[in-house]
Amino acid sequence: MSVADAVISHYARADIAPRILAALAEVAGPDTPVSAEALAPLDHFHSRGVAATEALCRLLDPQPGEAVLDIGCGIGGPARWIAARTGCLVTGVDLTPDFVAAATALAAATGQSGTARFLEGSALALPVPDAAFVRAYSQNVVMNIADKAAVYAEARRVLRPGGVLALSNLTSGPAGPPAYPLPWAAGPETSFLSTPEATRAELEAAGFAILAFHDVSAEIVAFNQALRASGRPRLGMGVLVGEAIVERQRNSARGLAEGRLCAIEVLARRR
Repeated sequence: MSVADAVISHYARADIAPRILAALAEVAGPDTPVSAEALAPLDHFHSRGVAATEALCRLLDPQPGEAVLDIGCGIGGPARWIAARTGCLVTGVDLTPDFVAAATALAAATGQSGTARFLEGSALALPVPDAAFVRAYSQNVVMNIADKAAVYAEARRVLRPGGVLALSNLTSGPAGPPAYPLPWAAGPETSFLSTPEATRAELEAAGFAILAFHDVSAEIVAFNQALRASGRPRLGMGVLVGEAIVERQRNSARGLAEGRLCAIEVLARRR
């Protein structure tokens, strides 16, 4: 099995959109309007959830009507939320067919088919034209990709000159390798953690100028501590992943707390 096939297998799920919508109706009530905001507890699959998307959106600063690319969009929660919040037009690309199907169905459910569209494809060969986007972002995607230089080169290709790329990545920390399974990988065979220093160098080598580079590990550790204290939410990643998410999130939280993982947020401009 190729790495790409293994990654798809790790993420693939059947009937994602119906399960998400059923969980929302069960917890919030059957008459709850389906919106990007209402779905946020269920479709932002990264540390800090929608708060992480909001932080990345502030960094990216998309404007109404701008063309924005989501590289590795998952089931499209951030794309829908950013489109609804800012008025930009988001195109999401993801490797996993089940995710693209769910993202498209959920955009229809929220009435956003015209502002958030989704395509099946690889971050290594994005199915979009050169210089098609003003801004692009990617959240917790490159950990599954060994050839990060190719990812950043593709991001540069699809951005207009002067366009910006915002990243939220987990990288390796100084305290040794993390324990598996993790949210993005069952084991090290499909986990490719760069270092913060290497990430900076890879972006610069691909033709980007670094505008901002922040270590946000402490913020995520604090968020995880507050989440443990408040108890497991009824709406969350468990709806999609099941009980397996408990161990994966525990290992991720432990890795950040012990310095085995490092979380960074980056803003870079295409030179």
